[in-house]
Amino acid sequence: QVQLVESGGGLVRPGGSLRLSCATSRSTFDIWNMAWYRQAQGKQRELVAQIMSSGSTNYADSVKGRFTISRDNAKNTVYLQMNSLKLEDTAVYYCRMSTFEGAVDWGQGTQVTVSS
Repeated sequence: QVQLVESGGGLVRPGGSLRLSCATSRSTFDIWNMAWYRQAQGKQRELVAQIMSSGSTNYADSVKGRFTISRDNAKNTVYLQMNSLKLEDTAVYYCRMSTFEGAVDWGQGTQVTVSS
């Protein structure tokens, strides 16, 4: 069974930074899309950022210029560097990976809380 293991969430003050990590037991060469989603309390899950196997990326407008997604194929890991965090970034963050064969894996979620 494929597992995605997330880490890096926590409590941070506004303006602070966190880096989320998500490691997969698959080879990243089998994965065409790695993404981070988030779900704030009482809201729908939304796409935050994604990175394709080509290396191309895209971001939600609300995080452009503040968040950076990257992947390390040697470590089978995707990262989300979050800078200049705002109160409204508070949410549970989930990684998702989609393979070339159509499988979709989700992480268990990690809480990010931005609070003064």
